[in-house]
Amino acid sequence: MDYKELRHKYINFFKSKNHSHIPSASLIPENDPTVLFTTAGMHPLVPYLLGQKHPEGKRLVNWQKCIRTGDIDDVGDASHLTMFEMLGNWSLGDYFKKETIEYSFEFLKDVLGFDINKLHITVFEGDNDAPRDEESASYWKKLGIPDDRIHYKPKEDNWWGPAGNTGPCGPDTEMFIDTGIEKCSDNCSPGCRCSKYFEIWNDVFMQYNKNEDGSYSLLTQKNVDTGMGIERTVAMLQGKESVYETESFASIVKKIEDLSGKKYGFNEDITKAIRIISDHIRTAVFIIGDEKGINPSNIGAGYVVRRLIRRAIRYGKKLEIKSPFLSEISEVVIALMQEFYPELKQNKKRISDELNIEESKFEKTLQSGLQELEKILVKLNENNQKILSGRIAFKLYDTYGFPLEFTKEITEEKKIMVDVEGFNEAFEKHKELSKQAQAQNFKGGLADHTEKTTRLHTATHLLHRALKNILGEHVNQKGSNITSERLRFDFTHPEKINNETLKKIEDMVNEQIKKELDIKMEIMTLEEAKQKHATALFTDKYESKVKVYTIGDFSKEVCGGPHVNNLKELGKFKIIKEESSSAGIRRIKAILIDE
Repeated sequence: MDYKELRHKYINFFKSKNHSHIPSASLIPENDPTVLFTTAGMHPLVPYLLGQKHPEGKRLVNWQKCIRTGDIDDVGDASHLTMFEMLGNWSLGDYFKKETIEYSFEFLKDVLGFDINKLHITVFEGDNDAPRDEESASYWKKLGIPDDRIHYKPKEDNWWGPAGNTGPCGPDTEMFIDTGIEKCSDNCSPGCRCSKYFEIWNDVFMQYNKNEDGSYSLLTQKNVDTGMGIERTVAMLQGKESVYETESFASIVKKIEDLSGKKYGFNEDITKAIRIISDHIRTAVFIIGDEKGINPSNIGAGYVVRRLIRRAIRYGKKLEIKSPFLSEISEVVIALMQEFYPELKQNKKRISDELNIEESKFEKTLQSGLQELEKILVKLNENNQKILSGRIAFKLYDTYGFPLEFTKEITEEKKIMVDVEGFNEAFEKHKELSKQAQAQNFKGGLADHTEKTTRLHTATHLLHRALKNILGEHVNQKGSNITSERLRFDFTHPEKINNETLKKIEDMVNEQIKKELDIKMEIMTLEEAKQKHATALFTDKYESKVKVYTIGDFSKEVCGGPHVNNLKELGKFKIIKEESSSAGIRRIKAILIDE
């Protein structure tokens, strides 16, 4: 079974169970400062998991493009990916454990044809916060899974959330396939890293709320959130040892082989390099080519794109691929994925241009790094020192993209050794700091839809309309980031906005707030929203039914929410900064002041 067949079988199965198929959301989260990228299928559904009504109902299914950056340095093994696709189905206060487990079992057994005798299950073992999940275990037993293949695991293995310090959370049940290889030890069980047990699906039961005092209480609306990785599941179904050997990557790998003259599988170093280039270029193509595309830069999501591209170039040099080569590989990625993500084809030129620009910049950066290294070597020789510190070697790597191997080759010519152990220590410290930053960035999640962020989100609608009224209808939202302190709004506009015009925009927003207008929400078809001239991107990424928020006769916009009920809740709107975000994109930062 290939990845195309898997996704269609999954969608059709859940549609037969009365689930609505919703489109894959953007990789750039809407109005969520807690993460740089969409990390899972549940991410765009946060407001609905918290109780808002979804326009497509209580049962949903989709495939979702996702990015997780915490393990970039681990990419190159058989399974780690930066960008991956997740199949998921959701119940928003509808069915719960019994139906979810029955659906999972039926799909694995009857649709995918897995040998159920190889199926192992994990469930939450219970602790002082919540009891042992005997309910989930009992449903698995009724389906024929024996006791010795049901494993009780602690919270770190079988509990999801909350994303922040408080919020929705609950136990999960995970499904593993026994690959048949020998146990690595007597303690080997599902979740072990030895690869005997292959995780194929995870069902999360959001039934608790973690309170500020650390206690847990039952939620009024209980939700189900599931996830099945397409690439890893296809690899398992096809009996492949790696996701890179499936058709999700085969043509990308073949292109890299052609460019390098090296063969995947020839040795460990070549295989790792080809995997890294494949993953990183694929991920960069998806980020740049997203409907809210992000270009390489030195901050935030743009820095992640730059890091991925430069790491791919470094490994390209290891394979002796001549630059420029990134755009050639990107064409293969686009051809492979455009059927499911048409935005890649639509943004093909932009993807190619950005990759070419970044590749050229990096070549210059490497030259700068070489010059810096030459200066360092001169100083070492002057002081009769024969060791280049690991800290400096890592700085060359982190600042100039200089691989350790490059540094060693050059220093050895000068009969100077590199402190590799010190480099590794600096590298591990960097990885740990990156993971901490990633964890901090994710902190908030479900719990971050507070009263303050709701007020600021509503203000972005007023700002968007005011910008259109004063600057012109060419203005369109290109991105939004909201914290509890301020809003940041990116929009299309070719030039800097002077202070007089900014004052007009600010005054127009405050004029509406003073009217104390109610905010009305209606659910309608996408076509009806267009006919009513609601502001929206109107791509093919919307559900067939959408929410339209109307603020008097001033603003009408397609949006997932959340919003205040009346503008009097906002206070006074104040613009604190206007600046360039990127070419043709301006950025406004603003706050709300209580009056």
